[in-house]
Amino acid sequence: MNRKNFLPFLALSTTLALSACSTTEEAETNSSESSSSIEESSSMEESDMGHMMHDDSGDIPEGLQEAQDPTYAVGDTVMIESGHMPGMKGAEATIVGAFDTVAYEVSYDPTNGGDRVKNHKWVVYEEMAEAGDSALEPGTEVTLEAMHMEGMQGAAATIDAANQTTVYMVDYQPTDGSETVKNHKWLTEDELAPVE
Repeated sequence: MNRKNFLPFLALSTTLALSACSTTEEAETNSSESSSSIEESSSMEESDMGHMMHDDSGDIPEGLQEAQDPTYAVGDTVMIESGHMPGMKGAEATIVGAFDTVAYEVSYDPTNGGDRVKNHKWVVYEEMAEAGDSALEPGTEVTLEAMHMEGMQGAAATIDAANQTTVYMVDYQPTDGSETVKNHKWLTEDELAPVE
């Protein structure tokens, strides 16, 4: 190849090499940005789970009566058949308390400004400021005194459903491998099954 033809060939080769480097750098930058976005998204999801943190004190509302003859006694091991929280459904649990009351499904606006929580299960009769001598009807507006979740205590709520039942407080190991949950309030009898 003579010198006259070599110079344009060299210029073209250099241009192609530089554009290839540029594409590789852009891909690496995009990959890095994508990875950063995934990490931010994951972090945001974890912080959004803050409302799932619940009161594990085991404190019982004033006036709540222990069940006289519950299906599951304190110390029994049961299987949880509902999924109020991540990792709950299918988890083995230990009964730490059994109480006869009215359990309510409620929708409420958290006091911490979070999105409205719909159909939360369960808040018991004794955890409502308006609790009087009789069960509250669906559609009744109430103020929650429960502290199960962040932003629940003092929240304005509407009763969605009522269930006269035995409610259970349990300790359980979530199926997703997260930390043991202590004193979870509440599960109803039909949400539990014996371990065989």
